[in-house]
Amino acid sequence: MGRPSAGKHTSPARVVLAIFMLILGFALVADFLWASSSKFTSSYLNVATNWSPHTSVILPINPQKGETVEVKNEKKDVVPKRVLPATFQDLPAPELKWEKMAAAPVPRLDGAAIQIKNLLYVFAGYGTIDFVHSHVDIYNFTDNTWGGRFDMPKEMAHSHLGMVTDGRYIYVVTGQYGPQCRGPTARTFVLDTETKKWQDMPPLPVPRYAPATQLWRGRLHVMGGSGENRHTPALEHWSLAVKDGKPLEKEWRNEIPIPRGGPHRACVVVDDRLLVIGGQEGDFMAKPGSPIFKCSRRNEVVYDDVYMLDDEMKWKNLPPMPKPDSHIEFAWVLVNNSIVIVGGTTEKHPTTKKMVLVGEIFQFNLDTLKWSVIGKLPYRVKTTLAGYWDGWLYFTSGQRDKGPADPAPKKVIGEMWRTKLKLNP
Repeated sequence: MGRPSAGKHTSPARVVLAIFMLILGFALVADFLWASSSKFTSSYLNVATNWSPHTSVILPINPQKGETVEVKNEKKDVVPKRVLPATFQDLPAPELKWEKMAAAPVPRLDGAAIQIKNLLYVFAGYGTIDFVHSHVDIYNFTDNTWGGRFDMPKEMAHSHLGMVTDGRYIYVVTGQYGPQCRGPTARTFVLDTETKKWQDMPPLPVPRYAPATQLWRGRLHVMGGSGENRHTPALEHWSLAVKDGKPLEKEWRNEIPIPRGGPHRACVVVDDRLLVIGGQEGDFMAKPGSPIFKCSRRNEVVYDDVYMLDDEMKWKNLPPMPKPDSHIEFAWVLVNNSIVIVGGTTEKHPTTKKMVLVGEIFQFNLDTLKWSVIGKLPYRVKTTLAGYWDGWLYFTSGQRDKGPADPAPKKVIGEMWRTKLKLNP
């Protein structure tokens, strides 16, 4: 008879342990498969981003009064709510009847414009990101035609200009020289619109992009803009005494700094008041090491601030715009003691992070110091160039949106539009 082997004998304790380990293994595998499923991943992302496609959305009706309305979907998932800002949305506005006029000879982005009587002088600007214009086109509001093209000085900036007129002479201050995101120049010039002759002026103490520029109390004022890296907001404020197209001083004088720096603002003088409206902090910069200074986007903060310089040479805050608005330096006109502002850009979209263009027309009544939304443009547009003549509001050039459903920028345009403008007192 053979002897029984000790290795083939299994105790009850070992059997129980083996069964327990087997069950534990199945449980771990099942848990891993569930965690890898789309349902788990979707749930995790919803919590991580504080957003669910089934959550309620709080949409402001009137940003000034803080009124809101809650829109609910059918599903009742309990997740955190996210409040979406209204600034990236179109504000309610009256529909206007627009008439398409003769297009500008070339499309322009970040160009400049000055109106003198019935003539709109349109300067420089990007044609494409790799090509900039270096000439002036003129639009005649009386017969609605373009003509009278002439060249700018070779040393003059091509975009992001500071510009203002006294009714004959146009003062041109600093700006970006060249395409893409090249550096700024400190050079300044003056144009005699009757003779079409240019003259040099004392250079700005340091170069600036898109500074707020105006004539006030016999002095040429230049404020804010972006620093030499194109992104850092500048607070400096300088002035230079001028008369009949000539500087009366050799150097710029330091003035009270603007409370908040940055480019792309409207700057208006009316009734001996100097106002600076809207704008932004930050802008595109040249990509480090790029031989062509290729533009690279940085964070931008658009604001609705309105500042006024008073008799004591102190800045005061006035009521803010209906929404943050930038790229409006030449998109304004004065009508019946009101400032009318056309288009621009507002805060980036909270989901897509893309730039959002503005399609509204804003009115700031200087008697009541109240803002209102008085109409819609044919499309959203930034850095457009506005004029007003014989009851008609005109705008031309800039960069328009991708369509009614997409406020992101797309095409650089040269189109000219007009509408009859009637303002309520």
